[in-house]
Amino acid sequence: MKTVIEQSIKTTNFETYLNRAGEENSEVILFLHGSGPGVTAFANWRYALAACSETYECLAPDLLGFGKSGHPETLPKNRQGWMDLWVNQLIELLDELDIQKAHLVGNSLGCSIALELLLEHPERFDKVVLMGPGGTPNTKLSPELARAKGFYDNPSPKKLRQIMSWFVYDAEAMAPIIDSITDYRYETAMRPEVQLSNDSIFATAAVPVPVTALRRIEHPILLVHGRDDMVCSVDSSYYLLSHLPNAQLHVYGKCGHWTQIEKQESFNHLIQNYFANKI
Repeated sequence: MKTVIEQSIKTTNFETYLNRAGEENSEVILFLHGSGPGVTAFANWRYALAACSETYECLAPDLLGFGKSGHPETLPKNRQGWMDLWVNQLIELLDELDIQKAHLVGNSLGCSIALELLLEHPERFDKVVLMGPGGTPNTKLSPELARAKGFYDNPSPKKLRQIMSWFVYDAEAMAPIIDSITDYRYETAMRPEVQLSNDSIFATAAVPVPVTALRRIEHPILLVHGRDDMVCSVDSSYYLLSHLPNAQLHVYGKCGHWTQIEKQESFNHLIQNYFANKI
């Protein structure tokens, strides 16, 4: 297992907190985390970093407004404003690390950012995995996600643990992992700058990528979704499958929103085989 190096990287406009492993490997995977109270790249991707860094250089940055990365002094007024900042942050990061091309893995919000990157900077990315995407015209605001948005109305570890339990299919079986994630995320969530950014992001509505733009994305894309995802329904992946020209879909039964955690061994084999042209 490779050691995960944590470092803060200053670029022209951003301060990015980065988890990095497998630096000696030639091909690069850029992992983009999702949203929610106290989320960080390490909380989202620690198992994938351990598995994939044997073969790939793995980069898992905290997005602007999350975790230990910088937080904008002037908060964007809409989701596209946030999207533009995230795209610029990630391109500046790749430039600073002198990485010209990378594979992409996005989770939830990270999928929407991945699509924006493919539209704005197609030449910088190779193969793409979109896991549990939302942000499509047929993505409904589930009761679980609506309750997660209200976390800061009366925050507590108990409330955060309840929210985390909705992200998995079998909360009882996943209890030890949910407990460890809750402890880690609650401490991060209660930082004032994290709450301020979270409130701003959740106050904005997703801006779906137009069908005309989706049809012009030529990258090979693997969609991965839990059949029992109660946060972002699998319908979102079926929508993208119908419009992305070079997409395929893998659906896990008895799995919720956290495929990378609930089905971690299978998921890590799946994405590495996909990047290695074995699927």
